[in-house]
Amino acid sequence: MLMKAWRILLLAAWVAGGCAADSPGLLAGAASREITPHEPVPMWGYGARRDALSQGVLDPLFADAVVLQAGGRKLAIVGIDAGRSPSERSMERIRARLRTAGIEWCLIAASHTHHGPVLELSEEPGKGQGRFDAALRYYRQLEESIVQAVLEANARLEPAGLAAATAPVEGFNRNRHTKLEPKPVDRDLGVLRLAASDGKTIALLVNFAAHPTLVPASRLEFSGDWVGAMKRALGAATGAHVVFLQGASGDLSAAPAPGQDYRGFGEALARQALALVKKLTPETPAAPSIQVHEERFRFRSRTDFSNPLVRALYSKAFFPELVANYADEYLEGIEPRLTVVLLNGEVGLVGISGEVFCAHAIRLKQRARLKALLFAGCANGYHQYFPTIEAVAEGGYGADAAVSPVEIGAGERLMDAALVWLYRMAGRIRD
Repeated sequence: MLMKAWRILLLAAWVAGGCAADSPGLLAGAASREITPHEPVPMWGYGARRDALSQGVLDPLFADAVVLQAGGRKLAIVGIDAGRSPSERSMERIRARLRTAGIEWCLIAASHTHHGPVLELSEEPGKGQGRFDAALRYYRQLEESIVQAVLEANARLEPAGLAAATAPVEGFNRNRHTKLEPKPVDRDLGVLRLAASDGKTIALLVNFAAHPTLVPASRLEFSGDWVGAMKRALGAATGAHVVFLQGASGDLSAAPAPGQDYRGFGEALARQALALVKKLTPETPAAPSIQVHEERFRFRSRTDFSNPLVRALYSKAFFPELVANYADEYLEGIEPRLTVVLLNGEVGLVGISGEVFCAHAIRLKQRARLKALLFAGCANGYHQYFPTIEAVAEGGYGADAAVSPVEIGAGERLMDAALVWLYRMAGRIRD
């Protein structure tokens, strides 16, 4: 009986998010590093480019980091101007270095710009080595920049207040997949504001779902697309580091106004975000907590990557070295990563390592019943598209097996698992 009582007390301490009674409260720090490649490398995002090398820089790419500390735990949230988050090998190296600084958890999310570098190549013959050595050199540069941004943010930790909210914005995105009405569209613009004791904004996390594909595919220049423009405009207006988390944009495109280029679109969205920021008053939480759960899943592949004909077709559509890396990774199945975070028992963050159809996020937010829930796609890895079952039944790009090899229903299973963990962390489900 005594042992049972102790277990209950330990569980209560875990749910509260702290082991240390003398915890200094919520701490936050932020920093950024440029991650633009210095050499020509293959560009991510459009199969028609195949292995064409980059030809310059339209605007620089960045890694923007926030570190949060509460209850003896540290979490790093990093937004990078790239099509996908780093490869599994890179993630392992980054995380190992951050753990030495006491940062147990990290969520690295890509903006999903289609004007960033290919990140899938590896140091093996036929997979990048010898032909794309500049890209392999870049991966070390990228890893170093991400680590340094996080370490600087960690060194800047200071007492902070937090506030978060979401609000719908009309006319900024559209469903590019379905022909059935009503078309699901996640209109939510989410903002999490972290402020110092003097009221100065330390960092802003901005969450919105729309493909950053407004820069023409024909331009072989690096660009953060509208996301980069949004971050620059919002950062200039607030003096804060802006970390962007791409939402469930698997079936959503940006919807610019007539004559509006990527800069104009990004600046318009920044104005919407600024209006929301001004309504947020960060408060110091009475019982700050950071709870994190991460889980890997394994799903069957709808595509037989062991078939030489299949690999040949993919190699023709993209390029052989790229496909060789994907084929090896998916040979035993698709293994996406789910990351679930609950801050102070009321603000959620869910990350999935792929392009998620928006109906998944819409339903999860409705079911989670939190003060705010930010949903990050292309986070902590990349495993192609996660359509809904209805979308697979309808067919079309993003729902077919060509770009969504994961088994049907995988997205629903990931969302259910995320919901269970959010409820567990909030103390609504007790095992």
